[in-house]
Amino acid sequence: MKKILCICLSSTIQRTITFSKLALTQVNRSQKYRQDASGKAVNSARVLNQLEKGCVTTLCPLGSDNQDLFLNLAKKDDLELAYVTIPGATRECWTLLDRTAETTTELVVGEPALPPESKGEIEKAEIKLLKYITDILPSVDAVLLAGSRPVIWSEDLYATIAGITKDNGKIFLADYIGKDLEESLKSAVPDIIKINDEEFCRTFGLTYPAVEEELKSEITKKSAEYKNIFVITRGCKSTFAARKGEFFECPAENVKAVNTTACGDSFNAGFIYEYVRSGDMTAALQKGTWCAARNAELEVPGGV
Repeated sequence: MKKILCICLSSTIQRTITFSKLALTQVNRSQKYRQDASGKAVNSARVLNQLEKGCVTTLCPLGSDNQDLFLNLAKKDDLELAYVTIPGATRECWTLLDRTAETTTELVVGEPALPPESKGEIEKAEIKLLKYITDILPSVDAVLLAGSRPVIWSEDLYATIAGITKDNGKIFLADYIGKDLEESLKSAVPDIIKINDEEFCRTFGLTYPAVEEELKSEITKKSAEYKNIFVITRGCKSTFAARKGEFFECPAENVKAVNTTACGDSFNAGFIYEYVRSGDMTAALQKGTWCAARNAELEVPGGV
């Protein structure tokens, strides 16, 4: 069995609320309501654990105010969870499902601000995170780091994690953007960069939306330049990818979507699961696409 470490520094308690019809400025009464342990890499871990039980460990920070709720939700999904406790509360997100309009609306609430005196506790938690990663790396085959970096963490933390992973000869999948990705590209190029087309254009100075042929060309060039893999998802359109200058394309599945939250995270799970097993780009893209489609058909964020 191949083992994967999923790292999520923006842990989330996800609340999914289903309405027969959602109307702004009116009282709306829900049909259903569910809670899940979430965050991008946590969603990926839930899918991985469904693909092969026991193949994934999840590492995340949890706010002391509501960590028990998160732990109980993770236990419900039988997730193998490692965590460090930080001051304050784990952030919360709400997903609103409108059955009539067949739409998904996600409300993301940022992490509550921490008082200045918490800085020392955060620094200690960061050291614990890095030690855990260093200790577990010999026993895993790949690391998936996904999601935004909350401002409480060091600006170079993502690049540091990428560097530690690559120094240990493990596959590193990065699903993050902005300065964190730019710093990683300078010091420890991720083996796999998975972002959407808008994020790719913004990162590498292309006009969005880009002409398809231009986008294909740039993805191929970047993968050759960095000697790695780029995977660019495009919503309901086909996925573009390139490995060291070789271009790939995988059609998306046309499904009746129930909840599109975590489709990208589910794609990550399927892709990394197959890639570490076979190294086959085509099979990995197909597996990622299949997982994303199955997730869209379910209410749970991160399920197949």
